[in-house]
Amino acid sequence: MKAIEDKVIAAPDAPAWRGRFPYNEIISLLDVNRPFNLAESTSQDLTVGDVLDLAGLETLRGLKLGYGRSAGSGELREEIAKVCQVPAEHIVTTQGTALGLFLLAFETCRPGDEAVLVTPCFPPSRDCLLGAGVTVREVPLSFDDHYLLDLDALAASLSPKTKLVSLASPQNPSGVRTPRATIEKILALLEARAPQAVLFIDETYREATYGDEAAPDSLAGLHPRIVTGASVSKALGAPGLRTGWLTVADDDLRSRLVVAKMNTVISGSVLDEALATALLRHRETVLAPRRRLLAEGLGELAAWCEAERQRIEWIRPDGGALCCVRLRADRFDDDAVARFWELLPAHELQLASGAWFGEQARVFRLGFGYLPPGRLGPALAALSAVLDATAA
Repeated sequence: MKAIEDKVIAAPDAPAWRGRFPYNEIISLLDVNRPFNLAESTSQDLTVGDVLDLAGLETLRGLKLGYGRSAGSGELREEIAKVCQVPAEHIVTTQGTALGLFLLAFETCRPGDEAVLVTPCFPPSRDCLLGAGVTVREVPLSFDDHYLLDLDALAASLSPKTKLVSLASPQNPSGVRTPRATIEKILALLEARAPQAVLFIDETYREATYGDEAAPDSLAGLHPRIVTGASVSKALGAPGLRTGWLTVADDDLRSRLVVAKMNTVISGSVLDEALATALLRHRETVLAPRRRLLAEGLGELAAWCEAERQRIEWIRPDGGALCCVRLRADRFDDDAVARFWELLPAHELQLASGAWFGEQARVFRLGFGYLPPGRLGPALAALSAVLDATAA
């Protein structure tokens, strides 16, 4: 999924997410030499050497490269259980969060059933539901309301046909967190209007906080109706390990998910899972410096947004290395917005268009954690130059 994301977001004219984009065209859009990547939603990538230092090379030499367990390795599930504060038997590992959501939709929904999806969202979160054959009802959030969930709109989308409700906290693309009190109100709505529905919460960015700010507890143990998903991709910077997980309290659903995983991908890579285990075992060692860098990046971005407040609006994120920025309608008409996207490549910039997430093209996702220290400032300066050229 990330490889596809990297290529789509490089396109200033990326089409609306409801369309389908041929893979050969996606490939042609990526300029790997473009230095100012403000589109990436993660912090800097770890290297194999970084993770091997945590795992210890000698511990991996005897690892047998046979099939792993469909539920995931016992050691990995134990580490995830500590992160999520649930029993290890509640964990099912997946190849990234997206596969987990697909399997969850496949097992909870049947023909005629519905899934409710909170948008804007990471596009594969929607495509996973469609790929599982589910009828999707969207609950769109508004930039003007700071992407806060409208419980009345959610309630209006629920019915006895609803078998799955999907949201992310913090959200992608905005970084806005859904408060625990709101989650509790959603559970009450499900009890009243959709008694058979599962609430899926994508917590991929939960531990990507700023500075000394503590990460909020996982919602995995809050209620048996909740299934959470996460991975080592975003906060920990290891998307190449393709290791994620679901927390599933219901024994029957968890058993069906393990069978579904076995019948699709059999198991995760034993090498990936061994490295992910070491990474999670030492996660605070990895997270602490990343949180400091994110805090510095967010501060630099906030100063830039204040300086550019006559031309842009932004929503300060609660977590993650990402946020949403909007070109002001009183300064940029639709033609100017189109010109903005046309000018980006000449300034060596990549941004993620809101059109890809189900938003307006004047909204874009800006990542402030991926560039090395010292590169964010020049990238933001280049973005100001694009705004200058667009206005001219």
